[in-house]
Amino acid sequence: MVDAGGRGLCVLLDSLVAVVTGEHVETLPVATRPPVTAARETGSSEYAYEVQYLLDAPEPAVERLKEILGGLGDSLVVVGAGGDPPTWNVHVHVNDIGAAIEAGVEAGRPHRISVTRFEDQMAAAPPVDPDGRGAVAVAAGAGLAVLLRGEGVPVVPANPSPPELPDAGLATGAARVVVLPDDPDTQAVASAAAREAHGRGIRVSVVPTRSPVQAMAALAVRDPGRRFEDDVIAMAEAAGACRYAEVCYASREALTVAGPCKPGDVLALVDDEVHLIGQDLLQTCRDLLDRLLGGGGELVTLLIGADAPAGFGEALRGHVAQRWPFVEVNEYDGGQPLYPLLVGVE
Repeated sequence: MVDAGGRGLCVLLDSLVAVVTGEHVETLPVATRPPVTAARETGSSEYAYEVQYLLDAPEPAVERLKEILGGLGDSLVVVGAGGDPPTWNVHVHVNDIGAAIEAGVEAGRPHRISVTRFEDQMAAAPPVDPDGRGAVAVAAGAGLAVLLRGEGVPVVPANPSPPELPDAGLATGAARVVVLPDDPDTQAVASAAAREAHGRGIRVSVVPTRSPVQAMAALAVRDPGRRFEDDVIAMAEAAGACRYAEVCYASREALTVAGPCKPGDVLALVDDEVHLIGQDLLQTCRDLLDRLLGGGGELVTLLIGADAPAGFGEALRGHVAQRWPFVEVNEYDGGQPLYPLLVGVE
């Protein structure tokens, strides 16, 4: 229950008073309620439906949406995922499904709308193996999805809603699941997913991966023979030790740490911060690799995007072989949109 921690604190304080003063403390009886039979992550049992959708809308309209949905139900989660206009993950428990969706229509353009009745959710839930372990990752790109599924990891698409991650975790049939968000904007959704999965009897730990290359580094050290907690720590350490970078094109004029950029410029970001601005994609990527490897590294992972030119990966491998002959290079077709190159250095 939500207030169990508060009740525990009251027990500790009452015990402290009894020990210090020697007086018995009269406490009020603990309020109880009938058990909730439907699967839900948080919130009151009076709401029977879970409504979630992606919403393209400006921030002022979303603030009004929060007020409306907050009056319709509970367990409201609205998380922005960037873009112009921004895309928002909307999640709420309600009884009036139509009003929740209509509020989204008034705020902007809702899409990927789904409605779940909690009773149906409970009936459809597969049995959970108390000793089983699983992992779930977020991936934007067909190639990335293939790579991660090859490691036995279910994949959910980019910008997932809060229920999508725990649904994927439940589908593994494991009682202990690691979530790899693989994107800074998905961290909040992953945390909400962990809370929801806990309500379904699944223990979820979030390894704070900020790029798919960090997820691959984390999965490489996964060991079912270790205690689950130790395995999560090892995966988090491997992800943190993997420096990540990405290359994309500027969509507008902006002032960055590396200087001003204009639309069409090639931007090379390291740890989410612009380090290089160029006009030629291949040369900028070569300069990025040199900068990364100048700080050390033995293994480079290249994830080639969907819009990368032909021979792009081969040219980068040749550059590393010539300039950094003792560095191992792994190249994969990631198929991710918007980013011709994702890089990991370990």
